[in-house]
Amino acid sequence: MPPLRFSIRTKLTIGALVPLFVAILVCSLAGVYIINSGIVRQAQDKVRIDLNSAREIYLNEIAHIRDVVRFTANTPSASLAISRSDRRAIAPFLSAQRENEQLDILTAVGLNGRVLFRARNPAVFGDSRIADQLVARALRGEVLAGTEVMPPGELTKEGEELARQATIKVVPTPRARPAGKEAEHAGMLLVASAPVRDAAGRIVGVLYGGTLLNGNNVLVDKIKRIVYEGVQFNGEDVGTATIFLDDLRITTNVQTMNGRRAIGTRLSEEVYNRVVVNREKWVDRAFVVKDWYFSAYEPILDLNGAVVGSLYVGMLEKPYSGIKKKVNLIFGGVLLLGSLIGLAVSGFIGRRLAHPIRELQMLARRFSTGERGVEIAVTTGDEIGDLAGEFNNMTRNLIQREEEIRELNRELERKVRERTAELEEKNLLLIKAREELVRAEKLAAIGELAAGVAHEINNPMAIIRGNSEILQMDIHPEDPSREEVDIIAQQVWRVEKIVANLLRFARRERKHPGKADVNRMLDEILTQAGHQVPLEGITFRKCFAPDLADIEGDPDQLRQVFTNLILNAIHAMPEGGTLCVATKLVRGSGFEVGGLRENVEPGSSVERRTSNIEPDRDFVEISVEDTGIGIPPENLEQIFNPFFTTRPSGTGLGLSVSYGIVKSHGGKIEVTSEQGKGSAFRVTLPLMQGR
Repeated sequence: MPPLRFSIRTKLTIGALVPLFVAILVCSLAGVYIINSGIVRQAQDKVRIDLNSAREIYLNEIAHIRDVVRFTANTPSASLAISRSDRRAIAPFLSAQRENEQLDILTAVGLNGRVLFRARNPAVFGDSRIADQLVARALRGEVLAGTEVMPPGELTKEGEELARQATIKVVPTPRARPAGKEAEHAGMLLVASAPVRDAAGRIVGVLYGGTLLNGNNVLVDKIKRIVYEGVQFNGEDVGTATIFLDDLRITTNVQTMNGRRAIGTRLSEEVYNRVVVNREKWVDRAFVVKDWYFSAYEPILDLNGAVVGSLYVGMLEKPYSGIKKKVNLIFGGVLLLGSLIGLAVSGFIGRRLAHPIRELQMLARRFSTGERGVEIAVTTGDEIGDLAGEFNNMTRNLIQREEEIRELNRELERKVRERTAELEEKNLLLIKAREELVRAEKLAAIGELAAGVAHEINNPMAIIRGNSEILQMDIHPEDPSREEVDIIAQQVWRVEKIVANLLRFARRERKHPGKADVNRMLDEILTQAGHQVPLEGITFRKCFAPDLADIEGDPDQLRQVFTNLILNAIHAMPEGGTLCVATKLVRGSGFEVGGLRENVEPGSSVERRTSNIEPDRDFVEISVEDTGIGIPPENLEQIFNPFFTTRPSGTGLGLSVSYGIVKSHGGKIEVTSEQGKGSAFRVTLPLMQGR
């Protein structure tokens, strides 16, 4: 009699469909989701309302300043003193009014836009404020109030202590944008201005005043006190408020780990892009300095409607997280209890099902480790018995297939080796062909541009040369202007030579050999650099090797190379810096002359640096180093390509032409650079050509 047959589906259903477990699981998950989402939604709605309240407090503060300035401007004493430009009469009145109303600045401006009296800094007056719309619009009769960012220079005029208060050191902050500066010196102010009229109603001047927000925590503390009423959780304030200048916290009651106000920390890049860049209100949970908050941000606009910062309020997430944790614990306990009951029932049934399955698993593992000839005994008439029979058939078939696959693999490996060797050979040929094609395209582009440059520049330069020669004939040699005219004629000649050199480089024409005194040539270029580019803030350092021998080569072409490198270095330092130009003689055997370098041990880093120099030739190394903005790593491989440039006014030819000239002289040109620290170009030229 065959054994009683039960399907495997029936056996698994008994263990899986435990109604209690399923019901509790679904209810628990649904309840946790509903409660948690409701808590988060209510918290976000609350912080959105708090932001509206904070905005009203902010606007009320601006309105208060506007009322104070307008009231002061309407007083007869102010009108009379400003109309007469009487600083003595207005000084005591404005100073007292500023102290009484606790304003940081209160300044009177005359009808011509010039400052008459600064209550905070009486010693500075007479400068023009007509370009400031706060003054200009008030002179047109408007009463103006809002937010304004004042540059450090103007802030210093209002009072040096205000400039010091406005200076905030930038603190490195995770998730923030890359910092562009170490400190913020501009000040964000709540300002207002009003016209001052005489008895006949004519405008005779302007009065403006304001409060500096940088480092002034009165306003944010007022927002926290009114909106959150001092509510705390475990001794920590639940609510916080912050005012940002761009992405920098300039006033806040958010605290750091050490309990200080987080002034100087920065806004996360995600929030900055939404609020400041896209001018949107942002409400969501966010990590602020050291804790998670339900946060709300909105942009702050200046008098022109431009975004200059943002207003923030936030509620600590910990109280809501505590509620969510309790709810999760309750539902978790219910789920755990139901799970234990379900596990007890399913475990009993699973043990009865697990034995044959474990045996099948063990045999499959033995087969997978390489053992062959394993078979399982078929003892049941259900799906597990059928699976055991199919397993036995599978092992026999796999053994046969393995042998066939091994034979195919051996054949495939042989063909792969053959094809790989062929492919490597063709790849090498393709790389060489592509390099030659790229070089040919670059040279063709330079040749085409050189022809255009010669056609477009030579004609006007001929006119300039002719006029300069006429000026030289007309101006007496002792005339003070004669030197400038001579410089013009000399530079015109140099431009014509540069055009000719560019054509010679593109067409591979021969050089005009001669002797070049490198030290004197570099000294002349540095002396004349001021005639081509401004040198404000730039310091020259010359480190020339003494008694450096003249080198063989085309002096005009070499002058073009060094001029281009020096001008590029100056352009790379728009804020000023140090330009170091150095020369030294490099012996082919690894020695340097002039006391700059001595004999070195074989294998040292210095020896490796000059190991590619021919041992029987002497070279001159010219280095041009700056402390400018540097070159991005991705651009270092392209700077010698024709037409590649990062300057809007550049042509992209200077370095490519210089590269060709140096190569034609049997030398090399190398560059190292680090962004934000500067670049160094090194040109190595043989003392003698073709020997």
